[in-house]
Amino acid sequence: MSRSLKDQIKQTKPFACAEEEVILNLLRTAEQLVQPVREVLREEGLSLSQYNVLRILRGSPDGLSCGEILERMVTRDSDTTRLLDALERRSLVERNRSSQDRRVVVARINAAGLALLERLDEPVRDANRRPLRHLKKADLRHLRALLEAARED
Repeated sequence: MSRSLKDQIKQTKPFACAEEEVILNLLRTAEQLVQPVREVLREEGLSLSQYNVLRILRGSPDGLSCGEILERMVTRDSDTTRLLDALERRSLVERNRSSQDRRVVVARINAAGLALLERLDEPVRDANRRPLRHLKKADLRHLRALLEAARED
């Protein structure tokens, strides 16, 4: 049985409220769950945010603006331009002005970016499975439903 968050972080006082304890538990758990994926990505010199951008662009072959990418990101990184700069320096994405509105810059994943994602698909899938492998499918569905309910306004 795992130790409580209070024990793990060596907190002596009670949490201010149950919601605070849940949120801190979510943050601690999320950090632990993404660590195997981070390790896979680190081998390719990618951050989680850069990987997220590449996956978003793979799903949008016509390209997206910075704002559209930001809307779709799992963890919002307000400096999408910086992420795209790094990916463009590595020749994984290309940016061009929109033909409909010259003020808008559209980012697209290129062949090198697609090849990198294809190489990473299985290792990332395995890394995502590893930390939750002890949970039953029904428990995973229930956890997913609780997390989705928590995000509702």
